[in-house]
Amino acid sequence: MTSPVVQETPGARRAVGGNVAIAGAAAGLVVLVALAAALGWQFPQQLPHVNAALNGTATVLLLAGYLAIKRRRETAHKRLMLTAFAASILFLTCYVVYHAQVGSVPFPRTGAIRGVYRAILVSHIVLAAAVPVLASITIALALRDRRAAHRKLARWTFPIWLYVSVTGVVIYLMLYHLPPARG
Repeated sequence: MTSPVVQETPGARRAVGGNVAIAGAAAGLVVLVALAAALGWQFPQQLPHVNAALNGTATVLLLAGYLAIKRRRETAHKRLMLTAFAASILFLTCYVVYHAQVGSVPFPRTGAIRGVYRAILVSHIVLAAAVPVLASITIALALRDRRAAHRKLARWTFPIWLYVSVTGVVIYLMLYHLPPARG
């Protein structure tokens, strides 16, 4: 019995190199935040803004990647989606660091808006748990040039990932930028 030959393409090597770079940047960010906290800097308080920017960036990159593949611009699609993945990984790193430092942040409003916030938050959290797995598998299928399987899974991955990125920004805006309640 012979094992199948797996051809490694230059694109796959670059993608692996890119993922190693992303992981290195994320580890560096964790070290930076830990150092900032040890020195008493107020860096963690800035992370919600960074997180919203990363989610917004991922949203734009996902939409641009979708448009690129619809226009049959495969190289641009690949670069945009890998960059969206990098933005999402950096977001997840910042998110974990922030909540490890600060804990949970309560929603400051009451009434109907609180129910809306909770509904968005719960759906966001449930789907966000699936995104790293779905995105990783979808990307791996693409890098292995398993186009049919990639397209089939991407039909699920893309809208879930997009929803999570958009609702991440919405949650940030609701949590940190809603005007105070009248009363």
